[in-house]
Parts: sequence; C-alpha cells; structure tokens
Amino acid sequence: MSIHKIHIETVIENLEQYLIIDVRSEGEYFSAHIPTSISLPIFNNEERKIIGTSYKKDSRENAIKLGLNFFGPKMTHFIAEMEEILQQQNGKKIVLHCWRGGMRSSAMAWLFNFYGIEISLLEGGYKAYRNWCLEQFKKDYPIAIISGCTGAAKTEIIDALDKENYSTIDLEAIACHKGSAFGYLGMPSQPTQEYFENQLALHFFIEMNKQPDFIFIEDESQRIGNLQIPNDLWATIKTKNRYFFDIPFEDRLQHIVAEYSVFNKEELIACIHRITKNLGGLNAKNCIQFIEENKISECFRILLQHYDKAYIKGIQKNENWEKITFQIISENSDPIENSKKLKEIITKKCQQK
Repeated sequence: MSIHKIHIETVIENLEQYLIIDVRSEGEYFSAHIPTSISLPIFNNEERKIIGTSYKKDSRENAIKLGLNFFGPKMTHFIAEMEEILQQQNGKKIVLHCWRGGMRSSAMAWLFNFYGIEISLLEGGYKAYRNWCLEQFKKDYPIAIISGCTGAAKTEIIDALDKENYSTIDLEAIACHKGSAFGYLGMPSQPTQEYFENQLALHFFIEMNKQPDFIFIEDESQRIGNLQIPNDLWATIKTKNRYFFDIPFEDRLQHIVAEYSVFNKEELIACIHRITKNLGGLNAKNCIQFIEENKISECFRILLQHYDKAYIKGIQKNENWEKITFQIISENSDPIENSKKLKEIITKKCQQK
C-alpha cells in the first residue's frame, strides 16, 4: 500500500488546508515543532530512549522489535485519537511527520491508511521544515523598523498598524519577552531558540504572501531575553530604515510607570538586581529604595535615563545610522496618533517609488 509523500513547500503554501501531526516524542515536540502541528507521539520519551539505546548497543533489528512491542498495544488508541482529531478539523488533509520522515511516521501512516484514514507523509520530516526556516532568514524582506527610546509605546504602534491590516511582526510577542531586564514580567515562559525561529520564519512567510510594501517590526537588539534573532535575518534588519519616535521624557516615564507599577515590589527589585552592574551600584541602591518607599516614578526616572543612553548608543553602533534613521517628533506616546504620523511618511515613500 503506497503512501503519498508531500513537500514542505506545498504544505506551507497551503497551510490552512493541512493538519500536521507530529509523531515524535513529547520531548522532541516540546523542544521545537512546526507551528500549528498537533503532537501524537508514537513513542513517549522513555520508550524512545530505550529504543535508541538498543539501536546503538545491540542492533537495528532489536531496536525495531522493541519499537513494535511498544507500538502494537497502542494501535487502537492511535486510531481513536485520530478519529477524535478529525471530528474537530473540518475536512483538513492529514500530514504526518517524524524527525526525518523515517520509520516512526511511516508506521503511523501505514496504520491509518490500513484503517481507511487518508494520510500523507511529509517528505524529509521535521528536518525539512527546519531547513526551510533557515532559508527564509536569508531573504531580503521590506522591513521598516519602529524605533524610539523606552516608553515610546512602540509595541502599541505595531498593534495599531496590525489592526489596520498593515503587515507587522511582533517580535516581543513571539519571543515572550519585552526586551529589557523587566521584559519577562507578565509574560509566559520563553520558547526554545529553535521554536522561536520556527515561528519567526512562518510569520515572515505569511506576511510576504500579502505582498506588502513594508513589514513593520519593533526596534530590538539581536538578543531578546534568552533568545537571539538569527544572524542572517539580523544582518538584513541592520540595513533597514528606522523610524525614530522622539517623544518627551516625562510622557515616556508616565507610560512606563503605568505599565510596570502593577507588579509587586519583590519582582521589581529582582529586576534591578539583574542590571546592577550596568546601572551602577548607587543608582541600583537608589532604585531599590524608591521601590521600597512606593516611589515607583522616581525609580523609573533613574532607569529611563539609563536605558535612554544605552538605546542611543545601540543605534549609533550602526555605521550607517544617520542615513537610515528618520526622526518623527511627537508630543506624546499615543500609539494611534503616532501610527498616523508613520503612515503619512510611509505613504509618501510608496508614492515616490
């Protein structure tokens, strides 16, 4: 019984039509997977470990026998799970994969095909998706960078543009981190580096399919929390125009205080300890004292001055920063008004093309 194989490009280009089933172990799936895929492991973490050890120490044949012993008793369970999945998927085509499109996915595909469920195998498995991702980062995207010192409400500008159907990618949302030492507060745990890249590649592909004049992203350092923007993509980002919102210090301070004053003292003080070396001992001591005295605004006044210097210094590291940085003067951090200012500038640029 032959099983149809399908290329990763076909799946990605028609993603809404496919239900991707990942039959690797829970650990492999948790580490990184194809976004939108569902985990249905043929072997759990311990079973996979036992089979792998047998393959290395005994023989391929012994490993296969062990695998069949684990697989056989679970076949009815897999069919029941797949039937339940199919009831919720509105007729999507099923694509199975393991790491390289080998024995695990082939065994599951045989089982479902034998039962009468039409299945395709992803050629090359998960590894094919990883290779596809790495190729996406080598492309020259029409990126426009929303820039501005801390408190300029850059993320909110991204959100305002997204609501008006402009192409945007929220790097901080994908990374589950807001970039600074305080960036993890109120955010879910960060994904693995690999899964961050998997999501990022797909986001760029989806936005590029809209054939946009620009894809708006927020100005970030290459490192976002514990994650890093891939080198190839970062090299492209550094060449793109940056639209710097010049907003008064006091307005930005109010914005930051409103955002972070909801967290408790212990959380804020822990963040201060993270940056004591860069902030300076005296500044760190004063910040902690202000937090303990409920003078949050005074604490963040010190922090904002520190981050402003670091932000400007970071911009000026790019040798072409004066050519690619466009200043937008604004009286406040209102993201709706500032998105309008940006759109006016962008519209003029599009008309000049």
